Amino acid sequence: MPAAPLPRVMADGPLAPAVLEPLAGQVEWLPWTNEPGTDYADVAAVYTYGHPHVGGALLDRLPKCRVVSNYGVGVDHIDLKAAAARNIPVGNTPGILDGATADMGFTLLLASARRLIEGDTYARSPQFTTYDPGYMLGREVHGATLGILGMGRIGAQVAKRARGFDMRVLYHNRNRRAEVEASLGVEYMALDVLLAASDYVMLCCPLSDATRGIINRETLAKMKPTATLVNIARGPVVDTAALYEALAEQKIAGAGLDVTDPEPLPRDHPLLKLPNVVIAPHLGSATIETRRKMAELSVANLLAGLAGKELPHRVAPPA
Repeated sequence: MPAAPLPRVMADGPLAPAVLEPLAGQVEWLPWTNEPGTDYADVAAVYTYGHPHVGGALLDRLPKCRVVSNYGVGVDHIDLKAAAARNIPVGNTPGILDGATADMGFTLLLASARRLIEGDTYARSPQFTTYDPGYMLGREVHGATLGILGMGRIGAQVAKRARGFDMRVLYHNRNRRAEVEASLGVEYMALDVLLAASDYVMLCCPLSDATRGIINRETLAKMKPTATLVNIARGPVVDTAALYEALAEQKIAGAGLDVTDPEPLPRDHPLLKLPNVVIAPHLGSATIETRRKMAELSVANLLAGLAGKELPHRVAPPA
């Protein structure tokens, strides 16, 4: 009797070995496509690795899809309403990348404050022939005020790290979190007040209709001219043109970006030429340990969905 065909899974890639190896011989991988006319009618699952868009039009071409499993916690690239309307559960990987992402936030904050990338470039250049104690002065982090926009799991981890630098921590969130205020000593502020009072503003909020473009010309104008903006959330939370203007005209002192809009930026984008911005290629959760755990959770969600079981980590359908 011939063996049953393997379930077909549509995925973007190339996929990491940590994803491929535990699923070897269990699924048939299909390359990602949004091209009309491609016959994927028997696809049993969708696996999103690098944030490809999953919307209703795509799901309608996959009538046998039983699950969408996302490698990562952010699901702004997946239309949750469209999936829910088709009774397709969506899985993600919460709670395991908070520490690594918060570490990256502080990496960018420190690098921006102390002008690390500029210093590295100068230290390697022919121009560095003598030490000048008055050259390339940065700004102190310890004792400064940090404003966190978004006090979820990642925001709380950022606040914990800030305590080690004796920082005053302000936060703004959709809902006030009294338990975090009590445990971490953070102070809730209206957004305008937070922006005006902070030496460093770190974005840790999810991308939603409410947060898209929340950092724009108007809100950037409320920040101190000596302040630094750090984005470890999603690129579209920030108006890129407005940020470039603020940095180029020194309306704020600097920025540290792990994400951009678009991502990646075009290679000739003017933001890439500014010395007062540090840009990383979306490294927030990019550690060996965290990426392995992300693979494990996303594979578990995928297999559960294929088997018709409850996902271990299902994203709540929108109300």
